[in-house]
Amino acid sequence: MSRSEENDGSPFAPHTESETDAMLDAIGVESEAALFDVPEAIRFDGSLGIEPRSEQGVREELDDVLAENDEITEFLGRGAYDHYVPSVVDHLADRSEFLSSYTQYQPEVAQGFLQALFEYQSMLVELTGLEVANCSMYDAATALGEAALLASRVRETSGERVLVPELLEAGRRGVLENYADGAGLVVEDYPHDDANADLDALGDIVDDEVVCIYAESPTVRGTIEEELGGIGALADDHDALFCVGSDPVALSVLEAPADAGADVVIGEAGSLGLPMSYGMGLGLFATKEGYLRQVPGRLVGAGADAEGKRAYTLTLQTREQHIRRDRATSNICTNQAWVALRTAIHIASLGPDGLVSLANDCVRGATDLAARLDGIDGIDAPVHDRHHVREFVARTDEHAPTIAADLERAGFAVHAIDEGLLQICTTETNERHTEGLVAAFEEVLQ
Repeated sequence: MSRSEENDGSPFAPHTESETDAMLDAIGVESEAALFDVPEAIRFDGSLGIEPRSEQGVREELDDVLAENDEITEFLGRGAYDHYVPSVVDHLADRSEFLSSYTQYQPEVAQGFLQALFEYQSMLVELTGLEVANCSMYDAATALGEAALLASRVRETSGERVLVPELLEAGRRGVLENYADGAGLVVEDYPHDDANADLDALGDIVDDEVVCIYAESPTVRGTIEEELGGIGALADDHDALFCVGSDPVALSVLEAPADAGADVVIGEAGSLGLPMSYGMGLGLFATKEGYLRQVPGRLVGAGADAEGKRAYTLTLQTREQHIRRDRATSNICTNQAWVALRTAIHIASLGPDGLVSLANDCVRGATDLAARLDGIDGIDAPVHDRHHVREFVARTDEHAPTIAADLERAGFAVHAIDEGLLQICTTETNERHTEGLVAAFEEVLQ
């Protein structure tokens, strides 16, 4: 490849040919291509190998590919929940002024989007009982990691221990450990008692070296945590930050985390506004006003313009603050603004009564399905003697992974969480298939 060929089609390269030669000479290579070791087999040969097709042809091919998927009804949960997304969410969120907006640095051209994000923050403030919410985080796992970092910054005494539930979902814990490693923090478990925190055991391991205690309600097994107040008191006694994980649906009917002493609330806000996307999330992050300048990510503030009219702008934090390496509040340099917009639209479309009604349906649905499965020989449901939201654990006399595989062949997906336990999640999107699921359980366990 000649030098002229290498530079063809690169109008953004800021170097003259003599400058490029000087730099290559300085590092002892003959060409830009020599800087990269790309195997011959994967080098671009000038063709993508994709046959041109019409729009109709592309649609037909995609239909054929998607038709190869198995038809399966999911009763899966453990942090990812499928709720019906009203069509108004797509219609409004797909407007060009929202889709074409990146991050709203220029308030004079982004008032509509900024107001929507301010409303999203306001919704989270109401649901959590805390004074400040951002807009927003990548997902619950990164929000938890940022909460741990915030704890290490604001705690006045030394300490490196972050305590989390022993049942914490593995992916969420893995992200937290990545965050903790860079900050010199250590993640440790505390025990459970019937899928809630074992408060006595937690009290035995908390000391002044603990910077953060994390609890979830609902827990990963769908149980409502009954010891939030006690956990919050333990954290307060040892000057540790108390972080609670939840989601907007559950928060509409549960005690506000702030009332239990929470300093930070994190979780998946994308349970509303997002269809199941197997990886895409939206992390909520709310905290006390005293930590306002420690909040990671974006904050929208309300003020007044030169004419005294209400106006919105990104406030307190700038993009530059997030590229200051070890001196930065956070190294998250973007956010999920459009996804937060979708969540705000969904919550607004439900309204307070609709949100509470949805949450109550999630409680009743789990209770009713557990009772029906409990009536089948060989199934004990729910395992935990607790109130549940959306999901519950069932014990089986048979090998749980085998039962899950048999159910999948019958068209239903559930979690096998160990050799004898299955976890089932129900929402309004799969509620009409519960009869089929119960019948499949009966057939599999014959």
